[in-house]
Amino acid sequence: MDKKIIFSGIQPTGNLTLGNYLGAINNWKKMQDEYKCNYCIVDLHALTIRHDPEVLRKNIINLLALYIAAGLDPEKSNIFIQSHVKAHSELAWILNCYTYTGELSRMTQFKDKSAKHADNINSGLYTYPVLMAADILLYQTDLVPVGEDQRQHVELTRDIAERFNNIYGQTFKIPESYIQGAAARVMGLQNPNSKMSKSSTIPNDYILLNDEPDVILSKFKKSVTDSENVVRYDVENKAGISNLISIYSAITTKSKEEIEKEFDGKGYGEFKVAVAECVIDELKPIQAKYKELLNNRDYLESIYKDGAEKAKRVANKTLEDVYKKVGLVL
Repeated sequence: MDKKIIFSGIQPTGNLTLGNYLGAINNWKKMQDEYKCNYCIVDLHALTIRHDPEVLRKNIINLLALYIAAGLDPEKSNIFIQSHVKAHSELAWILNCYTYTGELSRMTQFKDKSAKHADNINSGLYTYPVLMAADILLYQTDLVPVGEDQRQHVELTRDIAERFNNIYGQTFKIPESYIQGAAARVMGLQNPNSKMSKSSTIPNDYILLNDEPDVILSKFKKSVTDSENVVRYDVENKAGISNLISIYSAITTKSKEEIEKEFDGKGYGEFKVAVAECVIDELKPIQAKYKELLNNRDYLESIYKDGAEKAKRVANKTLEDVYKKVGLVL
């Protein structure tokens, strides 16, 4: 049987966090043998906030290097830059014409980002989910690995695809969300009730994939817990320590029960150091490979150019079908 098709991507808006790694990339690399994977650097989405062009260009290449350093294999997965495949923008415009403003107004991420960027509530921020729908639908995607915070966008993608198919006949495959495991939502170290994010204004709230070992250790030691000093998983009452248990579990593959037993009678100080050390050990080879790749720009260029050509072959076929069905002259 043909392998199911996966599509996912990350914005190149700065250094990736431990949350990006454990919640996305670490799971993506496990899918490479079972699925036909498309992993995109969604640079067009990054334009919804004000940015420095030179920094964005650098971030795009850095993210490509991190993808590969963290385990994405260009021989197994297609890795490419969104803006290099023009079909993404072209299909997004057409899909805008089949998306209702009421649907976009209900998107919780638009509300959240509007609150954070009150001085720049632009139409791109508003129609961002339509471009995301185009990203997914171009590749006749079966499954979209997402966290709970992105499930709403996949549901909108399904609605748009079904609406288009009902009007013009079978055109798009209807994708499904692929919600990842328990470690998919790594929370902030200072605010364990919010997802770990590189956009946080508190540096100690997140671990960057290129943080030095002493920085990682310091951030974990300063992480917010509670006064009980008992290593026990209880999200409702012990959000901070539960987050650390989830991180430790994701890296060591030990169950939460095994971790509780391992640290029975031991305090938070000892546990925080153990979590920090396992994170340092996990990131060490990734950081080494990342530095090596950044010194091989020709190789990285060959990956994104080859990836774009492969993506175009699939995306342009879908776009041509859409053009025909809506009445455009080819």
